[in-house]
Amino acid sequence: MLDFTRINYLKNGNERQKRAYDVLAKYQIFEKLKAYSPILAGTVPIEIDIEGSDLDIIFEVDLRFEEDFLDDLMLSRCIPHDVTVEHLIINGEKCITLNFMLEGFPIEIFGQNKPTKEQNAYLHMVAEYKILKEKGEEFKQKIIELKKQGIKTEPAFGMLLGLKNPYEDLLKF
Repeated sequence: MLDFTRINYLKNGNERQKRAYDVLAKYQIFEKLKAYSPILAGTVPIEIDIEGSDLDIIFEVDLRFEEDFLDDLMLSRCIPHDVTVEHLIINGEKCITLNFMLEGFPIEIFGQNKPTKEQNAYLHMVAEYKILKEKGEEFKQKIIELKKQGIKTEPAFGMLLGLKNPYEDLLKF
């Protein structure tokens, strides 16, 4: 299985992955913010992204020290000043998201007080990767088609796999 904790695999991927690698490497997001254990999650790493898909970067952030995280982001010069910050509660847990554009890529930074390898975004991506490897190219193309129709990733997997609650059921893979 790919080591999703590093972005080097993107260098050998499709054109969008290579471009994502170039942008992420140029801004040194993963190096400058390594204290927060960043991982690129979502659809780009597993090649089921569509036009407009964002680069989802998850971080382990103790939200008691949210200001330190935000300061580190700004001081890293990885993100522009025109960023949208949103506070959420997901499954009873406080989270923070930051959305901005970086060289044509929509970027979403997601911070949660949980190790990144234990966050649902990472766990879903790994499960989806395994399913895609098992089911093959035809299944992958069906997922992409559903996404082009506006269906989110987890529900698309749920539809094709007959999952009642794909957000929970994918965690069992």
